[in-house]
Amino acid sequence: MRRILRQREWILDPWRYPGEPASETDGLIVPLAELHAPPEHGLRRRAALGVRLAPADDPEQLRADLPRLRLVALEFPNFSDGRGFTQATVVRRLGFAGEVRAVGAGVKRDLLFLMARCGCDAFELAEGEDPQSALQALARYSVAYQKAAPLPAVERVRFGA
Repeated sequence: MRRILRQREWILDPWRYPGEPASETDGLIVPLAELHAPPEHGLRRRAALGVRLAPADDPEQLRADLPRLRLVALEFPNFSDGRGFTQATVVRRLGFAGEVRAVGAGVKRDLLFLMARCGCDAFELAEGEDPQSALQALARYSVAYQKAAPLPAVERVRFGA
């Protein structure tokens, strides 16, 4: 079972991707194209539904879906691809108050603080990243010059937005 960093705490991930073994209580994270599949696909029966955006996906396409989503996972495919930062900011500005998770090989300790400032509140670390260093990275800076993305009230205190 995968562990994620959510709200500065390491937890067992209650979410699954298609094809992974899941229980009825696990949330399901699907790609954007699958989110917009016909109703007979079965997604509407899920208790918790999340979507995974690829770097080229437009988060504006989620506007109508946000009320039924509990999680938006943003893919950071490598260290130098920053499109997920913009996607996180847009998702938060659309008013999404659920979990915004950074996933992929580009979710490295050195970027966690910036990802949090853009609206991410959960992190699926890249292979080989040290969990303790990741926690320390979120507290690396005590002052930020730029305004942060709007976060749910609970998160503002934790990430210093």
